[in-house]
Amino acid sequence: MTGFRLNLSPLKEPLGFVKLVEWLTAIFAFGSCGGFSGKNIVSLFCGDGSNETLTANFHYPFRLSQVPLVDGNSTICNRSVTTTHLVGDSASSAEFFVGIATVCFLYSMVALLVYLGYMHVYKDSDFGPIFDFVVTAVLVFLWLVCSSAWAKGLQNVKDATDTDGISATLALCRGSNVTCEVTDFANLRTLNISVVFGYLNMFVWAGNAWFVYKETRWHSQKFSSQSGPGRQQVPAPI
Repeated sequence: MTGFRLNLSPLKEPLGFVKLVEWLTAIFAFGSCGGFSGKNIVSLFCGDGSNETLTANFHYPFRLSQVPLVDGNSTICNRSVTTTHLVGDSASSAEFFVGIATVCFLYSMVALLVYLGYMHVYKDSDFGPIFDFVVTAVLVFLWLVCSSAWAKGLQNVKDATDTDGISATLALCRGSNVTCEVTDFANLRTLNISVVFGYLNMFVWAGNAWFVYKETRWHSQKFSSQSGPGRQQVPAPI
Protein backbone atom coordinates (compact mmCIF):
# COMPACT_ATOMS: atom_id res chain seq x y z
CA MET A 1 0.00 0.00 0.00
CA THR A 2 2.98 2.32 0.36
CA GLY A 3 4.53 1.65 -3.05
CA PHE A 4 4.99 4.14 -5.86
CA ARG A 5 1.78 4.89 -7.78
CA LEU A 6 2.14 7.38 -10.61
CA ASN A 7 -0.79 9.79 -10.59
CA LEU A 8 -0.62 13.07 -12.52
CA SER A 9 -3.90 14.42 -11.16
CA PRO A 10 -2.19 16.45 -8.35
CA LEU A 11 -0.71 18.69 -11.07
CA LYS A 12 -4.26 19.73 -11.93
CA GLU A 13 -4.87 20.81 -8.35
CA PRO A 14 -3.38 23.92 -6.67
CA LEU A 15 -1.25 21.82 -4.31
CA GLY A 16 0.75 20.22 -7.11
CA PHE A 17 0.53 22.97 -9.71
CA VAL A 18 1.91 25.65 -7.38
CA LYS A 19 4.75 23.34 -6.41
CA LEU A 20 5.66 23.05 -10.09
CA VAL A 21 5.62 26.86 -10.36
CA GLU A 22 7.91 27.04 -7.32
CA TRP A 23 10.33 24.65 -8.99
CA LEU A 24 10.49 26.86 -12.09
CA THR A 25 10.79 30.18 -10.25
CA ALA A 26 13.60 28.79 -8.09
CA ILE A 27 15.53 27.93 -11.27
CA PHE A 28 15.14 31.48 -12.56
CA ALA A 29 16.14 32.93 -9.20
CA PHE A 30 19.48 31.16 -8.75
CA GLY A 31 20.21 31.07 -12.49
CA SER A 32 19.89 34.82 -12.94
CA CYS A 33 22.12 35.55 -9.95
CA GLY A 34 24.63 32.68 -9.80
CA GLY A 35 25.58 32.83 -13.46
CA PHE A 36 26.30 36.55 -13.68
CA SER A 37 29.56 37.99 -15.01
CA GLY A 38 30.09 41.54 -16.26
CA LYS A 39 32.54 44.39 -16.59
CA ASN A 40 32.59 48.17 -16.43
CA ILE A 41 34.92 50.24 -18.58
CA VAL A 42 36.42 53.21 -16.71
CA SER A 43 37.74 56.10 -18.79
CA LEU A 44 40.37 58.39 -17.26
CA PHE A 45 40.70 61.83 -18.80
CA CYS A 46 44.19 63.07 -17.97
CA GLY A 47 45.08 66.71 -17.55
CA ASP A 48 47.50 66.67 -20.50
CA GLY A 49 44.72 65.72 -22.93
CA SER A 50 45.48 61.98 -23.08
CA ASN A 51 43.02 59.27 -22.09
CA GLU A 52 43.44 55.96 -20.25
CA THR A 53 41.01 53.08 -19.70
CA LEU A 54 40.61 50.57 -16.91
CA THR A 55 38.40 47.49 -16.77
CA ALA A 56 36.50 46.40 -13.67
CA ASN A 57 35.49 42.74 -14.08
CA PHE A 58 33.13 41.39 -11.43
CA HIS A 59 31.02 38.28 -11.12
CA TYR A 60 29.18 36.05 -8.66
CA PRO A 61 29.63 35.86 -5.67
CA PHE A 62 30.66 39.56 -5.86
CA ARG A 63 33.70 39.64 -3.60
CA LEU A 64 34.59 43.04 -4.97
CA SER A 65 37.49 43.51 -2.57
CA GLN A 66 39.27 40.74 -4.51
CA VAL A 67 38.63 42.30 -7.93
CA PRO A 68 41.67 44.30 -9.14
CA LEU A 69 40.97 47.64 -10.72
CA VAL A 70 44.70 48.29 -11.17
CA ASP A 71 46.68 45.05 -11.19
CA GLY A 72 50.25 45.67 -10.09
CA ASN A 73 52.15 48.93 -9.98
CA SER A 74 51.31 50.88 -13.12
CA THR A 75 51.82 54.31 -14.61
CA ILE A 76 48.54 56.02 -15.42
CA CYS A 77 48.31 59.64 -16.57
CA ASN A 78 52.06 59.95 -15.91
CA ARG A 79 51.52 58.95 -12.30
CA SER A 80 52.55 55.82 -10.45
CA VAL A 81 49.53 53.87 -9.19
CA THR A 82 49.78 50.89 -6.86
CA THR A 83 47.57 47.81 -6.96
CA THR A 84 43.99 48.88 -6.31
CA HIS A 85 40.93 46.70 -5.74
CA LEU A 86 37.26 47.51 -5.79
CA VAL A 87 35.59 48.10 -2.45
CA GLY A 88 32.86 45.92 -0.99
CA ASP A 89 31.85 42.31 -0.47
CA SER A 90 28.30 41.13 -1.23
CA ALA A 91 29.22 37.45 -1.26
CA SER A 92 27.28 36.56 1.90
CA SER A 93 23.97 37.94 0.65
CA ALA A 94 24.44 36.57 -2.88
CA GLU A 95 25.40 33.09 -1.69
CA PHE A 96 22.55 33.10 0.84
CA PHE A 97 20.10 33.98 -1.92
CA VAL A 98 21.41 31.31 -4.29
CA GLY A 99 21.54 28.78 -1.45
CA ILE A 100 17.88 29.29 -0.52
CA ALA A 101 16.88 29.10 -4.19
CA THR A 102 18.78 25.82 -4.55
CA VAL A 103 17.17 24.36 -1.42
CA CYS A 104 13.72 25.33 -2.74
CA PHE A 105 14.52 23.83 -6.13
CA LEU A 106 15.48 20.50 -4.54
CA TYR A 107 12.60 20.50 -2.06
CA SER A 108 10.09 21.21 -4.85
CA MET A 109 11.43 18.24 -6.80
CA VAL A 110 11.09 15.94 -3.80
CA ALA A 111 7.61 17.25 -2.99
CA LEU A 112 6.48 16.75 -6.59
CA LEU A 113 7.78 13.19 -6.45
CA VAL A 114 5.74 12.58 -3.31
CA TYR A 115 2.62 14.19 -4.76
CA LEU A 116 2.79 12.26 -8.02
CA GLY A 117 3.83 8.89 -6.64
CA TYR A 118 2.96 8.72 -2.97
CA MET A 119 -0.10 10.94 -2.56
CA HIS A 120 -2.01 8.01 -1.03
CA VAL A 121 0.61 7.83 1.73
CA TYR A 122 0.82 11.62 2.05
CA LYS A 123 -2.92 12.03 2.69
CA ASP A 124 -3.24 9.01 4.95
CA SER A 125 -0.69 10.30 7.46
CA ASP A 126 -0.52 13.34 9.71
CA PHE A 127 3.25 13.67 9.49
CA GLY A 128 3.50 14.34 5.73
CA PRO A 129 1.18 17.35 5.46
CA ILE A 130 2.36 18.88 8.75
CA PHE A 131 6.02 18.51 7.79
CA ASP A 132 5.27 19.97 4.37
CA PHE A 133 3.45 22.93 5.90
CA VAL A 134 6.19 23.71 8.44
CA VAL A 135 8.93 23.57 5.79
CA THR A 136 6.88 25.73 3.42
CA ALA A 137 6.23 28.35 6.11
CA VAL A 138 9.93 28.47 7.01
CA LEU A 139 10.90 28.90 3.36
CA VAL A 140 8.46 31.80 2.98
CA PHE A 141 10.32 33.61 5.76
CA LEU A 142 13.73 32.70 4.31
CA TRP A 143 12.72 34.02 0.89
CA LEU A 144 11.81 37.34 2.49
CA VAL A 145 15.12 37.53 4.35
CA CYS A 146 17.40 36.43 1.50
CA SER A 147 15.63 38.58 -1.11
CA SER A 148 15.91 41.68 1.10
CA ALA A 149 19.55 40.93 1.87
CA TRP A 150 20.39 40.37 -1.78
CA ALA A 151 18.55 43.54 -2.83
CA LYS A 152 20.78 45.47 -0.43
CA GLY A 153 23.86 43.57 -1.61
CA LEU A 154 23.05 44.31 -5.25
CA GLN A 155 22.72 48.00 -4.46
CA ASN A 156 26.17 47.87 -2.84
CA VAL A 157 27.56 46.30 -6.03
CA LYS A 158 26.02 49.07 -8.13
CA ASP A 159 27.38 51.78 -5.83
CA ALA A 160 30.90 50.31 -5.81
CA THR A 161 31.11 49.97 -9.59
CA ASP A 162 29.57 53.24 -10.73
CA THR A 163 31.46 56.47 -11.39
CA ASP A 164 31.27 57.76 -7.83
CA GLY A 165 32.36 54.42 -6.38
CA ILE A 166 35.32 54.08 -8.74
CA SER A 167 36.38 57.68 -8.15
CA ALA A 168 36.29 57.16 -4.40
CA THR A 169 38.30 53.94 -4.69
CA LEU A 170 41.06 55.07 -7.06
CA ALA A 171 43.19 57.81 -5.48
CA LEU A 172 44.26 59.02 -8.91
CA CYS A 173 40.67 60.03 -9.67
CA ARG A 174 40.64 62.40 -6.76
CA GLY A 175 43.40 64.51 -8.36
CA SER A 176 42.57 67.97 -9.59
CA ASN A 177 43.53 67.32 -13.21
CA VAL A 178 42.29 63.71 -13.66
CA THR A 179 38.64 62.88 -14.26
CA CYS A 180 37.33 59.33 -14.01
CA GLU A 181 34.05 58.17 -15.49
CA VAL A 182 32.45 54.79 -16.12
CA THR A 183 31.66 54.99 -19.82
CA ASP A 184 30.50 51.41 -20.41
CA PHE A 185 28.35 49.70 -17.78
CA ALA A 186 27.79 45.98 -17.34
CA ASN A 187 24.22 44.89 -18.00
CA LEU A 188 22.74 44.28 -14.56
CA ARG A 189 19.31 43.38 -15.86
CA THR A 190 19.60 39.73 -14.88
CA LEU A 191 20.57 40.71 -11.32
CA ASN A 192 17.56 43.00 -11.08
CA ILE A 193 15.42 40.13 -12.35
CA SER A 194 16.86 37.84 -9.68
CA VAL A 195 15.61 40.20 -6.95
CA VAL A 196 12.17 40.26 -8.57
CA PHE A 197 12.10 36.46 -8.67
CA GLY A 198 13.18 36.38 -5.04
CA TYR A 199 10.14 38.32 -3.89
CA LEU A 200 7.94 36.47 -6.39
CA ASN A 201 9.05 33.20 -4.82
CA MET A 202 8.10 34.54 -1.40
CA PHE A 203 4.52 35.25 -2.55
CA VAL A 204 4.23 31.94 -4.41
CA TRP A 205 5.42 29.96 -1.40
CA ALA A 206 3.11 31.95 0.88
CA GLY A 207 0.16 31.01 -1.34
CA ASN A 208 1.30 27.41 -1.41
CA ALA A 209 1.41 27.37 2.41
CA TRP A 210 -2.37 27.82 2.47
CA PHE A 211 -3.00 24.84 0.19
CA VAL A 212 -0.60 22.69 2.21
CA TYR A 213 -2.29 23.83 5.44
CA LYS A 214 -5.64 22.58 4.08
CA GLU A 215 -4.13 19.08 3.90
CA THR A 216 -3.19 19.05 7.60
CA ARG A 217 -5.36 17.78 10.44
CA TRP A 218 -5.28 21.29 11.94
CA HIS A 219 -7.50 22.54 9.12
CA SER A 220 -9.81 19.52 9.21
CA GLN A 221 -10.23 19.80 13.01
CA LYS A 222 -10.99 23.52 12.73
CA PHE A 223 -13.55 22.84 10.00
CA SER A 224 -15.17 20.08 12.05
CA SER A 225 -15.37 22.25 15.17
CA GLN A 226 -17.02 25.07 13.21
CA SER A 227 -19.56 22.87 11.50
CA GLY A 228 -20.28 20.72 14.55
CA PRO A 229 -22.50 23.15 16.57
CA GLY A 230 -24.61 23.97 13.52
CA ARG A 231 -25.67 20.40 12.95
CA GLN A 232 -29.31 19.57 13.71
CA GLN A 233 -30.30 16.22 15.06
CA VAL A 234 -32.50 14.36 12.64
CA PRO A 235 -35.34 12.58 14.41
CA ALA A 236 -35.34 8.84 14.07
CA PRO A 237 -38.03 7.42 11.81
CA ILE A 238 -41.09 6.03 13.57
